[in-house]
Amino acid sequence: MKNFWSTLTLNVRLGLVVGLLGLGALFIGNPSGTSGVTIDPQELARIVQTETDHVSVETLADWIIQGKADYRLIDLRSDTAFVQYHIPGAENVQLTALSGYGLLRNEKIILYSDGGIHSAQAWFLLKAREYRGVYLLLGGLEEWKEKILFPAVPANPTPDQAAAFEKRKQVSTFFGGMPLDGTRQEGEPAIAMPNPVLPAPQAAGAAPGGGPAKKKKEGC
Repeated sequence: MKNFWSTLTLNVRLGLVVGLLGLGALFIGNPSGTSGVTIDPQELARIVQTETDHVSVETLADWIIQGKADYRLIDLRSDTAFVQYHIPGAENVQLTALSGYGLLRNEKIILYSDGGIHSAQAWFLLKAREYRGVYLLLGGLEEWKEKILFPAVPANPTPDQAAAFEKRKQVSTFFGGMPLDGTRQEGEPAIAMPNPVLPAPQAAGAAPGGGPAKKKKEGC
């Protein structure tokens, strides 16, 4: 059963966070005691409305498969949850430690949590500190599991849906997941999460399922 927060769209979540944190800033000021924190409500509202600072799980998966390294992927969950599973390439940073972690303002930073409030809070705080390249992973880890690790074939799929599912199966296999074909029965044990560490690259430009391409540093 999804909780109330998980039923809200990302725009609504961000709107609530922007409103609550912005209101809190009026009363408590900058909690770190440092200068340089700025809040532009109109700009934040524009970003929330246009969804320009979001990255889909499909896009992130494609970046990882291609071996791109021009971004920082930040996992905001607890260290215990991170050890159990994390998206390959992620760095574990608690929300309270984010401002002192050493992120650069010219970096592309992708934030995710389970899909709850932490990633939205972190996005707001970094935006308020004028980190321009901050993005949210749409749907967080829950959507990563649903669409990348354990994609399900639609009931009575059309030819186009079946073809799309075949591609998603390849991506799922690359990340150690398990495509769901609809044959699992209610009450079966939960599917184990895969190893968060990808296998060693076999060849540059390898296709999904054949090992990741050798990671190459790009940009800053």
